[in-house]
Amino acid sequence: MEITFLGTGTSQGVPVIGCDCEVCTSSNPKDNRLRSSILIEFEGKNICIDSGPDFRQQMLREDVQKLDAILYTHEHKDHIAGTDDIRAFNFKQKHPMPMYCSQRVLEGFKKEFHYVFSGNNYPGIPQFNIQLIDKEPFHFAGIEIIPIEVMHYKLPVTAFRIKDFTYITDANYVSDEEFEKIKGTKVLVLNALRKTQHISHFSLNEALEFIDRVNPERAYLTHISHYLGLHDKEELDLPHNVFLAYDGLHFMV
Repeated sequence: MEITFLGTGTSQGVPVIGCDCEVCTSSNPKDNRLRSSILIEFEGKNICIDSGPDFRQQMLREDVQKLDAILYTHEHKDHIAGTDDIRAFNFKQKHPMPMYCSQRVLEGFKKEFHYVFSGNNYPGIPQFNIQLIDKEPFHFAGIEIIPIEVMHYKLPVTAFRIKDFTYITDANYVSDEEFEKIKGTKVLVLNALRKTQHISHFSLNEALEFIDRVNPERAYLTHISHYLGLHDKEELDLPHNVFLAYDGLHFMV
């Protein structure tokens, strides 16, 4: 399984518009972060998690020639706003895009992309094949995917596990019941917004405590804001098996 970080930034991305802090003005490309998303290449399939406002740019940068399915964590704009751009894959692949999401996320799509669901079938609209999911495991092309409910303040968000890999974004609480689904994960991706506490995201210390609890072989931090600090400097202070993710990072599981 190959993982590519399409984006590792928080909802505003980094640099933030109008900000002149040392992170936003850094010349290090690892400090430039598009909105969070990953690409999973597994058993001949390309699966994306989320399609935020930078989706088009991310697909072009990584030269993604085919996309087999998209999994959605939740309905916030930084995770769904680029979904209109699946039209290119509709045209090339000649079929609607399989998209896996909860009922609540579907309602978000209906509001955000009302023209798709209006029934008018306007020419050129993106074509979705919505597959509703809950907290039970499901299969895509023979691949078992385990949804994990995590909490983004009061909003349930879906994390995903495929074999020994777990991806968690936009969360600061996981129940004991859902934590059982994470146990045994060898490679964990987890959000770490900033150093100070936040109402709906893990802080750096909270993320490190959660990683200790999971005890994976490796962990990568994502959904990072400019408040966390410079990539190269902050990574030096992390445990030996924890890394700051950056846009374009590839690794194998």
